[in-house]
Amino acid sequence: MKARHLLTTIGMAALMLSGGAAYAQSKMTIGFSQVGSESGWRAAETKVSKIEADKRGVDLKISDAQQKQENQIRAVRSFIAQGVDGIFIAPVVSTGWDAVLKEAKDAKIPVVLLDRSIETKDDSLYLTAVTSDTVYEGKVAGEWLAKETGGKCNVVELQGTVGSSPAINRKKGFDQVVAANPGMKIIRTQSGDFTRTKGKEVMESFIKAEGGGKNICAVYAHNDDMAIGAIQAIKEAGLKPGKDIKIVSIDAVPDIFKAMADGEANVTVELTPNMAGPAFDALMAFKKDGKQPPKWIQTESKVYTPETAKAEYERRKDLY
Repeated sequence: MKARHLLTTIGMAALMLSGGAAYAQSKMTIGFSQVGSESGWRAAETKVSKIEADKRGVDLKISDAQQKQENQIRAVRSFIAQGVDGIFIAPVVSTGWDAVLKEAKDAKIPVVLLDRSIETKDDSLYLTAVTSDTVYEGKVAGEWLAKETGGKCNVVELQGTVGSSPAINRKKGFDQVVAANPGMKIIRTQSGDFTRTKGKEVMESFIKAEGGGKNICAVYAHNDDMAIGAIQAIKEAGLKPGKDIKIVSIDAVPDIFKAMADGEANVTVELTPNMAGPAFDALMAFKKDGKQPPKWIQTESKVYTPETAKAEYERRKDLY
């Protein structure tokens, strides 16, 4: 009996070990070419991606492109050479991807776009794109401002990275509102490259060009980090952000909620940092069952104003 029990125990242990080995061999590896860490939102997206990967037992390899497309293309080629199971790309700009995506397709490695889209004549080069409706984000930001000002406002615009899909689309959506309100005008517009430092620098030049800021009704920033930079510039010019100059932005990072709670910002439109969760689910279903996801998986966007700012800051501060 003891011998049989020992053999059974050994057999079960061997089975568990072999099962563990099979699990280790079947563990999915995904390469993620991330734009960089230029903003609080971007850092949160990276953090959430790691959390979502851990939940699913995925080995996620992240490459920081430092906002350079050539670094992203190099990373994608490295992932292809490693034979990963899938590739995520948050593309720094929207054009110039066809060649490297064809290399991934030829290697039978599915590609998922995160939070930004691309321009291509062949959408079979990627499996799906998980993004918000960035045109809508710009539109609702503009609609809030039009309602708040009665459709009369001189706006300075801090654009995102030139050539990126969020910068293109958030401008497009806001411009739709401006076109519908003759009293609204964009009097200055320039890229702040999605960073606080550049946002502050550009806002300082806007203030100087517009009579010390007295001709500016509002700042529309394509992300919160540029808005935070603009707030600093406004304060240093002796004006009150949120009052003398309204602050409208997109992303919903903790610092903008703090600014709203302090009366220094007026509205933000949320961009969820959890793009990876839906992307993992779509990719895993495709790999397991061949289930083709929709070409666009849309994430939700919400408008936030100062009324809930303090609570939202507390809720989000540890994530970002």
